[in-house]
Amino acid sequence: MAWDWEKLREQQQKNKKGRERGPEGDGGGGGGGGMPPQFDDLLNQLKKFKLPGGFLLIILLAVFFFGQSMVYTIDEGEVGVIQIFGKYSRTTGPGLHFKLPAGIEKLSKVNMENVRKVEFGAQTEISSVSTRYSSKSEESRQMLTGDLNVALVPWLVHYRISDPYLFLFKVYDPERLLKDLSEASMQLVVGDRSINEVILKREEIAIEAMAILQKELDVAETGVTIKTIEMQKTNVPERVQPSFNMVNKAEQEKERMILKAQEDYNTIIPAAKGEAEKTIKSAEGYALERVNKAEGDAARFSSVYIEYVKAKDITRRRLYLEAIKDLFPKLGDKIIVDENQKNFLPMLQLQKQNSQNGATQ
Repeated sequence: MAWDWEKLREQQQKNKKGRERGPEGDGGGGGGGGMPPQFDDLLNQLKKFKLPGGFLLIILLAVFFFGQSMVYTIDEGEVGVIQIFGKYSRTTGPGLHFKLPAGIEKLSKVNMENVRKVEFGAQTEISSVSTRYSSKSEESRQMLTGDLNVALVPWLVHYRISDPYLFLFKVYDPERLLKDLSEASMQLVVGDRSINEVILKREEIAIEAMAILQKELDVAETGVTIKTIEMQKTNVPERVQPSFNMVNKAEQEKERMILKAQEDYNTIIPAAKGEAEKTIKSAEGYALERVNKAEGDAARFSSVYIEYVKAKDITRRRLYLEAIKDLFPKLGDKIIVDENQKNFLPMLQLQKQNSQNGATQ
């Protein structure tokens, strides 16, 4: 608003003259048309007022503050999430961007490439800003295996943010949810395996737990992607360590005996199979030989029978002589005498007795 200082000055002078005439007028009533003294003081202050240099500085600072809050830069590997009065508006990528001043639009930067880490089952020092750790006592780290043994199972979960909108707005505390789901997934996998499998097959357990954990995180819409699950050294509680070592030693002895039995099996069974094969081949050869001999004998008999039919007497006598020829050498010492012989001394029994006496001596 522009002030007319000349008119104000003239009005002030008229008021001053009116106040000076007031005591001489009609009982002082002439002063009723003048201005009050407070207004005169106000006019004097307005005349003396000047814009200070500090006011200009305040204006410049305000412009700088609001201008700085309206311009922002997103680095590589990051995204910017803009909220208008707390409600999600948009997501911006790397580069220089503009937004409404602070108080209207709020900027949240989310690193999409940084791999974060959560450790379970061990107490360690914090190594970086992007690393979170879960410290637990031995009792809280214990897990029950499928064969009802207790194991201490430490592991690491490496993850990154894949969806900033889900990570910031869908879940109240995504990192806490990640921790709870990771513990539940690991307990589920460990509960299906024996203590020896938990100790010796850590890679298989990590792969299975990772698949279960990622599935649950996707269902919960956390915007988190699991990179790896790294199993640390799994052991049993210190109080049962001696007993476990004894059982483990017995298991190793059992494995040694099984391996030795398998080695003996691999040595003996092939030899037995070879011997059986040899026996089978020998039997097959013997059977073939017997069949061929029988067939030959049958053919020979058939040919003899044909000749026998042609000359029965001659053939019968020839067969008789051949049979006697084959039979007599097998009878030993035999003497054949004519039953009509009268001058023969029966000395055969005496010779037999002498033979038996000589054998006895």
